Amino acid sequence: MSVAITLDSKLGPVIGDKSAKPLTKAFGMETVGDLLRHYPRRYLEIGQLTPLSSLEVDQHVTIMAEVRALKQFPFGPGGRRTRTEVLVTDQTGEITLTFFTRVYGIKAGDVGLFSGVVGSFRGKLQLTHPQHDPIGDRLARGVVPIYPASAAAGSVFIEKCVALALDAVTDLPDPLPEGVRRERHYEDVAASLEAVHRPHSVAEGMAAKARFRFEEAFVMQTVLAQRRHRAAASTATARPPREGGLHDRFVEQLPFALTQGQQDIAETVGAELASSHPMHRLLQGEVGSGKTVVALLGMLQVVDAGGQAALLAPTEVLAAQHHRSISRMLGDLARSGMLGGAEGATRVRLLTGSMGSRARQETMLDLVTGAAGIVVGTHALLEDTVQFADLGLVVVDEQHRFGVEQRAALVDRYETRPHVLVMTATPIPRTVAMTVFGDLDVSVLSELPAGRQPIQTNVVPVADRPAWLERAWERVREEVGRGRQAYVVVSRIGDESAESDSPTRSLVELHEELRGGALHDLRLGVLHGRMTADDKDRTMSAFADGSIDVLVATTVVEVGVDVPNATVMVVMDAERFGISQLHQLRGRVGRGSETGLCLLVTGADADSPAAERLRAVASTTDGFELSQLDVAMRSEGDVLGTRQSGFRSSLRLLSVVRDEDVIAAARVAATAVVESDPDLVGVPALAAAVAALEETDSADYLERT
Repeated sequence: MSVAITLDSKLGPVIGDKSAKPLTKAFGMETVGDLLRHYPRRYLEIGQLTPLSSLEVDQHVTIMAEVRALKQFPFGPGGRRTRTEVLVTDQTGEITLTFFTRVYGIKAGDVGLFSGVVGSFRGKLQLTHPQHDPIGDRLARGVVPIYPASAAAGSVFIEKCVALALDAVTDLPDPLPEGVRRERHYEDVAASLEAVHRPHSVAEGMAAKARFRFEEAFVMQTVLAQRRHRAAASTATARPPREGGLHDRFVEQLPFALTQGQQDIAETVGAELASSHPMHRLLQGEVGSGKTVVALLGMLQVVDAGGQAALLAPTEVLAAQHHRSISRMLGDLARSGMLGGAEGATRVRLLTGSMGSRARQETMLDLVTGAAGIVVGTHALLEDTVQFADLGLVVVDEQHRFGVEQRAALVDRYETRPHVLVMTATPIPRTVAMTVFGDLDVSVLSELPAGRQPIQTNVVPVADRPAWLERAWERVREEVGRGRQAYVVVSRIGDESAESDSPTRSLVELHEELRGGALHDLRLGVLHGRMTADDKDRTMSAFADGSIDVLVATTVVEVGVDVPNATVMVVMDAERFGISQLHQLRGRVGRGSETGLCLLVTGADADSPAAERLRAVASTTDGFELSQLDVAMRSEGDVLGTRQSGFRSSLRLLSVVRDEDVIAAARVAATAVVESDPDLVGVPALAAAVAALEETDSADYLERT
């Protein structure tokens, strides 16, 4: 009785261990499915010979050419060995194939496929010991698939292995439900695999690739649709608004009017908090657009309804900043039990890992008794010992800085789930939002508050214009002379011995240089991640109250730091930062009524991609435009991030950068399938594909926030 060959069957027994070994080494292939999902990267039509004139040395190529001549030369001791030279040609050029052995099966007039690395000998291009294969039965199809290949596993070799697997496999479950295939006019998986690997036309092969591109998006979106469905089906405590409560009193005492965008999103958040289904919302907004005020309105509604709210921040600097900012905005509404506290006030507590034991105990007591309605904290909030009287809302700031288990530790520990509001100041292209945040409802806050001034950004190319750096320090001095303050941002601290040979300017070096030189008579401070929490807090407080003129800092100031009097920022070695990070950094200036200035100092060559990035940042303050550019300039892996390696490895054809329409269509189709069959009982092949995706470390990427 023969054993059925499935996509999960080991590759060795199907194509032979000798053939499987180079595929495993080059591409990590272990199963038949791994091989059959290794799709051709392009197709050649027979009759359209490869342009040999375009070949370059060190390229790994698969060419299709006609054999013009074949010569054999004896060499070695006594001439006992044979070197064979085969001259092949097309309409554009010719190349020599060199074999250090006698070659059989090649003769003048043959048209064949030849794969190898292009080399050069005596000024002429050659392929040494290329893999070769006659066109053979491909003539009937008229098309040759060209695969992503390596030196040990060329395209011709892969094509032969794929043919063996295609002929052997007997069980091909289809993750795409029949209704979805019919609606989009797709063939089933068996016919599509045949078409993608052995097409009779380029159009047929490309259509099959489109089908598999959609399938990748569909399976991923099904996972996200199931998460949305489960979230909607779970219960949360409704937190309806209370007339005349802290929320209303806070709005009445605000010294500024909310933008229309803030009002609209606050109403949406308020309505979802009043529901018995947990809110799962992403609030993304431009730097300085007022996300924290919207989040605070939601927190106050929860407190009015008898619950508590937690704001989770990625760093102690940001947590302390949020604590100060919220306490300041609430004023007497945050002074419950204190002299001058308003009637019905609450308490705002801070919890970080480096707090002293007494302060920590006071905060913990206020949380467990419910005396503190709002707590701002770092990862310390996630510890099992931290207990709330009634946690109703979790606000996660800059969520991409938290790991999956860390977020789940706070959200999942309660039988009745708290509402969740995720905030990010990094504008996210729609394609990424549909994937990275596909299980969240999305609100976008793009309107800046009234009175907020634009930020001017200039590139300072010190390699070509060294005098411009002197002018940059003069601008800092001018701003300080007008009573303003400045940031100087560096990429590294500089007290690490391993970094002593780094060409970049470190915080330690630059601080000493500025203190004794260009900024010698100004009050300089330093801020970096290795300082103690107390030192960081003292430094930020001194900067906020104007006791420090210039803060020399690492990227700990990237998010959340709010000093309206700071009007200028100098970013050293700016080419070492990404587009989104530079946009975040410059958002620290221009937060008051004065125009902000950001100077990007770089030694990068003017024609380099790094310099191009900096010019792009300087050309616009539109974060969403920059985010699209950022995605376009980075690789797929960079876009998805290191924590999403499992998801990345599941993508063979789909591009999160380019395939917005495919992802959007897959999201609609997957949502419809899940709404009609939440557990995928009627589509077992899809259920299996979803389970396989979730079992990889792509669960990190897909995990709900």
